[in-house]
Amino acid sequence: MGTTMAQKIWAGHVVRSDSSGEDLLYIDLHLLHEVNTPQAFDGLRAAGRTVRRPDLTVGTEDHNTPTTSLTRGILDPAARRQAELMRANCAEFGIPLHRLGSEQQGIVHVIGPELGLSRPGMTIVCCDSHTTTQGAFGALAFGIGTSQVEHVLATQTLPMSRPRDMAVTITGQLPFGCTAKDLVLALIARIGTAGAQGHLVEFRGEAVRALSMEGRMTLCNMAVEAGARAGMVAPDQTTFDYLRLRPGMPADFDAEVAHWRTLCTDADAVFDKEIVLDASSLRPHVSWGTNPGQSVPIDAHVPHPHEFAGAQEQAAAERALEYMDLKPGTALRDVAVDAVFIGSCTNSRIEDLRAAAEVLRGRRVADSVEMIIVPGSAAVRRQACEEGLDEVFAAAGADFRAAAGCSMCAALNEDRLRPGQRAASTNNRNYEGRQGKGSRTHIVSPPVAAATAVRGRIAAPADL
Repeated sequence: MGTTMAQKIWAGHVVRSDSSGEDLLYIDLHLLHEVNTPQAFDGLRAAGRTVRRPDLTVGTEDHNTPTTSLTRGILDPAARRQAELMRANCAEFGIPLHRLGSEQQGIVHVIGPELGLSRPGMTIVCCDSHTTTQGAFGALAFGIGTSQVEHVLATQTLPMSRPRDMAVTITGQLPFGCTAKDLVLALIARIGTAGAQGHLVEFRGEAVRALSMEGRMTLCNMAVEAGARAGMVAPDQTTFDYLRLRPGMPADFDAEVAHWRTLCTDADAVFDKEIVLDASSLRPHVSWGTNPGQSVPIDAHVPHPHEFAGAQEQAAAERALEYMDLKPGTALRDVAVDAVFIGSCTNSRIEDLRAAAEVLRGRRVADSVEMIIVPGSAAVRRQACEEGLDEVFAAAGADFRAAAGCSMCAALNEDRLRPGQRAASTNNRNYEGRQGKGSRTHIVSPPVAAATAVRGRIAAPADL
């Protein structure tokens, strides 16, 4: 019997196994940000340990960083302290750090691929659940907790039980106007937020192969929202073309590619679970509730709780409708918003900004809407300016921020919604209070976000 891509990568990183079925995995790349890491360094000091492989560890400042200015600094005392500790810890232990204002600073899941750090066949961890983003390169990438951060810092290994294997095969071609974001929202709406729990998910099929690397990153980024431990796409020519232009690639790149090609799943490999989705029937999707699974096509109506099968699902729908202040039967296109946010590790790359600019070009953001666009990295912002996208955003009345960061996605800095405000947002989560206390979030793609900003109500570009 053949093996899956995930099984091949896992097996190639097992240092040892024990009788309980737990494996000790070698970790190729450990990414850090300023939240949840100070305690791990304190643990190292208390135990008298050092960082095993600082050369395989990279830090960045992203969650707490301000986006309105590169020079103003962090206003919140607790957030400022986290950044100060990050800088001091990285300096003490010899870990490279991309701090606010540096040319390579940005959201951790954006700069990993951007800097050529994320490659096929690697094991990649970070104290952030959306580390799954980097599985788009054919890597085994997943989030870990603070105690695990300390373990990896000290040993460059991680004890884990191997998850099961799941295949998500997406056939057909995405219709015009649909994006990877719509695809993954449709998937989660179908299987639920626990549909991939305990699995390593491999995304395959014609529609996946047609995606750019940015699209694949969006897909893998939100695998965790379906409960997956990791999301992956087998490396192919699209992957190799993207990586060839990245810094730090090996001198004999073609020989490396030959190895990367062997990582694909064998034809006779067996998955523990399989899902098939037809991309050709999809339409742009919008979340209406308080988890990504509560999403529907943009031309649908807010569902009624009785449309759901079980008592638990009905109760969840009732709670979501109450929190979101929505009435069943309301057309999604009739829902007005106060704000639009384009950014986050899901949709803040140059391709996302181009898609938004294409919709905004020659149009104005509605007077009733505040639109914020936050690039995923300093490099993304520079490229956007080189292409003149900043001028398009300014002419439309959107606020294109000066610095990169997680911004309103995590609402850990000053970028947050006020209680009761409703936003169309390209981030990955919409639970209660995600974008600020009492905030109401509708997850959408960048083109839908831009069209919504212009219309003042949820809209697709075709509606303009």
